Amino acid sequence: MASPKMSPIPRSSIAQRILDGETLIVYDGQLLKIPQSWVDAHPGGSLALLHFVGRDASDEIQAYHSEHALKLIKRYSVGAVETDEHGSWEALVPPIMTGWVRKPASNGTKEWYNESSTFAPLEGTTDILLVKRDDLGVEKGPTLSNLTPSPTSLSLKAQADHSAAYKLLHKRIVDAGLYKTPYLTGYGPEVLRYTMLAGLSAYAYYRNWLMTSAALLGFTWHQLVFTVHDLGHMGVTHDWTFDRLIAILIADWIGGLSVGWWVHNHNVHHLVTNHPSHDPDIQHIPFFAISPSFFFNLWSSYYKRIMPFDAFSQFLISLQHRIFYVVLALARFNLYRNSYVFLVQSAFDKKRARGGRWTWWLEVAGIAFFWCWFGSVLYGCGSWKKAFMYLLVSHIAASPVHVQIVLSHFSMSTADLGPVESFPHRQLRTTTDVICPPSLAFVHGGLHLQVTHHLFPRLPRHNLRKASMLVKEFAQEQGLVYAEFGFAEGNSEVVGVLRGVAEQVGIVGRVAGAEVKEVIERWESQWEQVSDKKTG
Repeated sequence: MASPKMSPIPRSSIAQRILDGETLIVYDGQLLKIPQSWVDAHPGGSLALLHFVGRDASDEIQAYHSEHALKLIKRYSVGAVETDEHGSWEALVPPIMTGWVRKPASNGTKEWYNESSTFAPLEGTTDILLVKRDDLGVEKGPTLSNLTPSPTSLSLKAQADHSAAYKLLHKRIVDAGLYKTPYLTGYGPEVLRYTMLAGLSAYAYYRNWLMTSAALLGFTWHQLVFTVHDLGHMGVTHDWTFDRLIAILIADWIGGLSVGWWVHNHNVHHLVTNHPSHDPDIQHIPFFAISPSFFFNLWSSYYKRIMPFDAFSQFLISLQHRIFYVVLALARFNLYRNSYVFLVQSAFDKKRARGGRWTWWLEVAGIAFFWCWFGSVLYGCGSWKKAFMYLLVSHIAASPVHVQIVLSHFSMSTADLGPVESFPHRQLRTTTDVICPPSLAFVHGGLHLQVTHHLFPRLPRHNLRKASMLVKEFAQEQGLVYAEFGFAEGNSEVVGVLRGVAEQVGIVGRVAGAEVKEVIERWESQWEQVSDKKTG
């Protein structure tokens, strides 16, 4: 750790070091230099770090790490940073936000690679969206202009005040003992519920009540998902190894889904919530688009591909408010696809995140075990038609969790307010609660309190209700909106957003011809300018 007597490191120097390829993140007034080995092995995935290069990640780091981990983080400090009159760091734009990443070169070193181009849908906004790479005039690496944020309408002092108040709120949460897991009163009833549903499903199958058995199995999966979610956030035993072992047993061996994929995906969602180019949880082209931004063939920094707004996508999105529940009813099949693609890709990853090979092999063994036992269940139905119906009913019965997830975000803002936006401001702006009585909280897995969960992701979900009272006080004191809807109202809001975007698809179709002509003319003009420069 750097000596506190050293002079603060100038912002200009930090910017240049980022351009030179260093992974630098500000934490608690200190500059952290993250070695490439840890970027590759970070348990939350490399994107969780890359999205905060040049930014103050103090609140996010506090929210996502235990006290033990926070002590280890300080060893990466290389000195203090310059701050403004409010004691705040003047944020830079992370290179990944403008399409720049570092990839291995032929000689084994890392070099800058421009994987996408930037696009601002509206002039005068801070939105930075990513689109297909434009090879015209591509530099060998990012420049200072790439790291410089656009002017913002946000008050930097207000954002600093939100951050300071959040730190005090976090201390109140800790002092109230809300990080202590209520094993007996919290997970005791959960285990009994899981056992009862699984037992009833097995009994119904034994009596040849196949559709009843399928529905009960689906309900079991639906409930187990919430505990896997807790374990993925280290919110049960608070020990990475124990939580991951239990999560693999439930998710992979019982549910056939990769918890490794889910954690990798979900961490990014939490950190760049509702960003069209970066949050995988809202990137559902061709089925859904919750913002017209998706009409521009956006690049996904998570999936590393273009999300094409082609004729097929336009057709489905024009109907998205009508097929919403049908698609979500079958969403578990897409989870299988994402899980297995992730595991296949991870097999060739020489620098896996924490856990190494044993977690990968345990997951693969778990997936194989799942299809053995579930395949036997389907085979025992007696005919392919009964097996197909059992498969369908069980998966539809497990689908309410997908509705729960989208209710929390689909109707909220997808704007990018820039790197100066504070952690609490961003989470309250992009997340909403679903109001329900305590007696029905188990149906939502306790995660109807998504605002509080996004602010304190490691908090045991059985303590979220108590914590939400403190968060509401915080929001009121800071002049922030704590959004919450009833279940029916929340569904109406989401369907309304989908309908609004669907209606705009028709407008796009009517003006497409004129826009295509304009784009072609602009492209030809740019090409002529480049050609003139080359010949000159």
